[in-house]
Amino acid sequence: MRIECPLCGSRDRREFYYQGHATALDRPKPEATPEIWDNYLHNRENLPGITEDLWHHEHGCGAWLVVKRNTISHEILSVWLAKENGL
Repeated sequence: MRIECPLCGSRDRREFYYQGHATALDRPKPEATPEIWDNYLHNRENLPGITEDLWHHEHGCGAWLVVKRNTISHEILSVWLAKENGL
């Protein structure tokens, strides 16, 4: 899989570090129960289809990117700098 970095151009996926969903998760309050924290830390929906994920161009320019992709076909639909979304 190749990711089109807006700053560096097309690069192999191995140059990047996958961080997770680009949308914010509702972080529990510090006093939340251990069960709520366990669910927050370890359980995520992993539905097939279109997703927007946060990737770090770790072995390149160091930019944080949002990658919109299809998890079924692995097709990259678009890529943009995360700072454009305020991330």
